[in-house]
Amino acid sequence: MELQLSTPALLFSAITLLMLAFTNRFLAIASLIRGLHKKFLEEPDEEILVEQIHNLRRRLSLIKNMQLFGIFSFLLCVVCMYLLFQGYTTAANWVFVSSMGSLLIALALSLIEILISTKALNLELSDMEDIFEKRKSSLDFIFKKENKKE
Repeated sequence: MELQLSTPALLFSAITLLMLAFTNRFLAIASLIRGLHKKFLEEPDEEILVEQIHNLRRRLSLIKNMQLFGIFSFLLCVVCMYLLFQGYTTAANWVFVSSMGSLLIALALSLIEILISTKALNLELSDMEDIFEKRKSSLDFIFKKENKKE
């Protein structure tokens, strides 16, 4: 199969959308960090804040690397198109494979970041569940978990 100029050009829209998603994640994390900073200044001894800050720092690093590999993939697509335009098909094939590899790494990092953020959200939900189980309400029959009899 011969690589055509339109093949790496098709990746432009996909990579652009991924970069937009990565940037949105970065902005959401930045907002969370600013909120946690205010909370930390008010209550510096709260243990869950330290865990959340550690989690956000790790996620921020992952997002930075996701963006880095996404941009690298985008640049390699441009180089691939230039090489195809100049007639260097063998070099263009290798550059295209490198671009796809970089994109694959960015997607893998995205998956890891999603798993970490899901874990963090589950910790927040467990805190709320503990509080919910302690209080009584007239709507408990709707929201309360059923106790399983063994």
